[in-house]
Amino acid sequence: MRGVQRHRIGFLTGIITALTCICSEWCCAQEINFLHPFPMYPLGPASDTLEICILGDMMMHTAQIENARKNGPEYDFSSYFRFLEDRIRHADIAVANMEFTLAGDPYSGYPAFSAPDEYAKYLSELGIDVFLTANNHIFDKGAAGAKRTIDMFRELGVKMTGIAEDQKMHDEAFPLIMECKGASIAMLNVTYGANAGIGKEWPKIMKLSEKEAMTEALAKAGTCDFVLILPHWGEEYILKHSATQESYARWFVKQGADAIIGAHPHVIQDIQEIDGTPVFYSIGNAVSNMSAANTQMELMVTLKIVRYHNGNIKLLEPEYELLWCSRPGGYCSSYTVLPVEEFIGTRSHWHGPWEYDKMIETRKRIKNLLDNE
Repeated sequence: MRGVQRHRIGFLTGIITALTCICSEWCCAQEINFLHPFPMYPLGPASDTLEICILGDMMMHTAQIENARKNGPEYDFSSYFRFLEDRIRHADIAVANMEFTLAGDPYSGYPAFSAPDEYAKYLSELGIDVFLTANNHIFDKGAAGAKRTIDMFRELGVKMTGIAEDQKMHDEAFPLIMECKGASIAMLNVTYGANAGIGKEWPKIMKLSEKEAMTEALAKAGTCDFVLILPHWGEEYILKHSATQESYARWFVKQGADAIIGAHPHVIQDIQEIDGTPVFYSIGNAVSNMSAANTQMELMVTLKIVRYHNGNIKLLEPEYELLWCSRPGGYCSSYTVLPVEEFIGTRSHWHGPWEYDKMIETRKRIKNLLDNE
């Protein structure tokens, strides 16, 4: 919503301590008004702060399928986020882009993805609360594959947005509105398009080119406390956002967006602030078999939204963490996503120290990109 305040919270510890000692009883009964700007602290426990964790593209290439295959029809993906489980489960809402279909056996990777059902089950059990489905691969197996994907996600009990099988689901998913800790969050997931033709009216996705439909969805989102836009856009493998991305971002901000977190380029792109709204143009892959330059480094973004006793909502400065998707033979024998800063200095523990060196080199490049924004 437009009324969200955005600025950093400063901790004037000395002033607060002095005031507390001198007039603690009076402070309990009245609100202190300072002559200079000073942010209000939320009353009550930390539950007044809502935390949203956002991860990038959950890919499922053929090599990943083969690596996860166990005895018979069983698949094991438990190594993927073992170092991030607590972070993801700690979030009030965890969101990620499902860059695959669940079209059933035979399973396949690029260019037409069909992942084992166990993959989505693992991500659900991991704590991902919202599956994003508006991406260029959602119709890789046609309308039937997209419909089965919806059915399987629904069977898992996971909320989804980005695709709809009928008008009823469309009305519920564009935007997806969630209530959490006394705040209403609207999420709008849109894509530039799909690789394969849809062929039928339903199911359908929300496209960036459909301004009228997006305007209608954003009008509904405007009734919520916080509006989060999750676009699938941009040029693949390019570290800088395009003029088209920025044009859409500025339009979203004018429509009331409070934060924009993008995906699709498979690499991290630069970060921008537009009229106080943070824009992460691309946070990269979450997990994949990609090894080209910059494709193994990604961001996990955390949005913290504070709800004050007077009903005001404020987005604190977004936090982000660099992650590294290690392929088999790198850190270990499987795919494993590592929080980069925690693994600095562990080169001797890696199966393939060369990949550690690659991580450090990529970290330097990406940090320069982000620090210069």
